[in-house]
Amino acid sequence: MWRKKLLWTTLSSALRRALPSTSRFSINSIHVTQFSTAFSSTRSFHSEEDPRVFPIQRYWFLGNLKFSGKNFCSERVLPRCWNCDAVPQVVPFLFCDSCRSIQPVDRAVDYFQIFGLEKKYYIDDRNLEGRYKDWQKKLHPDLVHSKSEKERGYAAEQSARVIDAYRTLTNPLSRAIYILKLEGVDVDEEETVSDIELLAEILEIREAVEEATDSQALNKIQAQIQEKLAYWSESFASAFQSRKYEEALSSIQRMTYYRRVNEEIVKKL
Repeated sequence: MWRKKLLWTTLSSALRRALPSTSRFSINSIHVTQFSTAFSSTRSFHSEEDPRVFPIQRYWFLGNLKFSGKNFCSERVLPRCWNCDAVPQVVPFLFCDSCRSIQPVDRAVDYFQIFGLEKKYYIDDRNLEGRYKDWQKKLHPDLVHSKSEKERGYAAEQSARVIDAYRTLTNPLSRAIYILKLEGVDVDEEETVSDIELLAEILEIREAVEEATDSQALNKIQAQIQEKLAYWSESFASAFQSRKYEEALSSIQRMTYYRRVNEEIVKKL
């Protein structure tokens, strides 16, 4: 008996140390009362990302450990299917494999997670189109035209978000802007550049585009633009990896200007 009491006392102390100081924790009933935010997404279970997050998986053997009235001895805190209450087998949970119901959009899931990609600028997009098509086969609104109004709404939102995610990640500039925003860095795409040399260069290129009389001349200018885009794309990647966000923003500004010129060339070709 005394050994059991000693073990419980040790565990209680460990649990108190693991919890954030702002949370309220009752040792007698083992109820967590302020963890809805901490456990709102799957990533919250990875304590290495945030040492303040309670490492639930280490204490599953505590039979009466509960969260929101649910017992942790046999289940994890994951979003359940709104239709059949099934626990997701895979994440992100956009579609229930048990009842084939489309789930509501979870804004905590970013675009990289939707396609199972690591959050970094340079991505392996060889299978991106295939994954995109796989999602649309499950989420497209036309597939649920006979379902409830609620699920049709979920389908429209999920499908639109997957489309936006695909377009964002397949475009280097859009991907750069998005990944900076995930880091909390605001990107103003309409901000005026004060770099006189850059503005003069862009003006000169645009004049050359206007004066080009055939596709051969335009293709030559476009090739130069593509080289510049590649250069500043690498510059962004290096700055982002080093967490030099001001330099990363500068690279994005230049990529934005060059992309606009390239769009003008495409229209004229």
